[in-house]
Amino acid sequence: NEKKKFIKIISLENNIVTYNSAKNIGTSEFVMMGNIRLRQPLPTNEIEMIDPFILLHHYGPFVVNKVLNPLDLGPHPHRGFEPVTFVLQGEQLHRDSLGNESIVRAGDVQWTTAGRGIIHAEGPSKEFVKKGGIIEGIQLWINLPASKKMMPANYQHVKKEDFSIIESEDCKLRMQIIVGNLNGVTGKIISQTDVNVYIIDADKDGEMNIPIKKNHQTLVYLIDGDVLVNNSISLQKNNQQMIQFNNDGEGFQLQAISSSKLLFLSGEPINEKVTTYGPYVMNTQTEILEAMRDYQMGKMGFLSRN
Repeated sequence: NEKKKFIKIISLENNIVTYNSAKNIGTSEFVMMGNIRLRQPLPTNEIEMIDPFILLHHYGPFVVNKVLNPLDLGPHPHRGFEPVTFVLQGEQLHRDSLGNESIVRAGDVQWTTAGRGIIHAEGPSKEFVKKGGIIEGIQLWINLPASKKMMPANYQHVKKEDFSIIESEDCKLRMQIIVGNLNGVTGKIISQTDVNVYIIDADKDGEMNIPIKKNHQTLVYLIDGDVLVNNSISLQKNNQQMIQFNNDGEGFQLQAISSSKLLFLSGEPINEKVTTYGPYVMNTQTEILEAMRDYQMGKMGFLSRN
């Protein structure tokens, strides 16, 4: 009854002739979001956004218990983009104004299409707080084009065991295909834009060539460990942790110096004006004001504090 689908890559290593060069190599500085101290590799002073990716937050690992619970985020709205959460350790309870309620555990992904508006809440469940534990995760914001910003909201939750996994030939590197397609393997989540999203886990000395679509903007974020990119660029936790690639090759080489975990993101740029304010991502300031008004009038639905 094993649900995982393991697929060996036999010829991928030989398909890449030229490597994509680095456009930007960035750190992952700490910022304060309310009372939460977390890493923010995107945006930075140097990189405003990597279209269509607007924001990337890496939170934790945090100790959560009856005394410490920094991640209890009460009901709040979103409009105009897709907020995505990758739970790396622990678990979080998701509730939203569409009526969804689910426990998102380590390795799971929750993908919300905010569209014209949704109210959601996420944080450790009461049971998790009671027993205590460690929580760590990634939150990603993906822009929606103007034509889809007012589409109906939607929520997807896919469990870790239901994702397809691609393995390197030596079985030392594994890629969890979240969205998009790689080597004929398609992700379980449906996105509203042309994006590829993979979680990469590599054992020490794991190595693989990973292709990049010509029309995509691409970045790799190091969650943990120590890796070498294209035989020359070192990414290390607490040092350089993110690389954005130029569109001048066919892919990149990844070699794990130690046991490592990374997030791969690539997407076709939307190339539209972006105006943001708090939980809203729109095209104009007028649309931001309309979003604030619609939320206050209850047009995005309702969600109790539970």
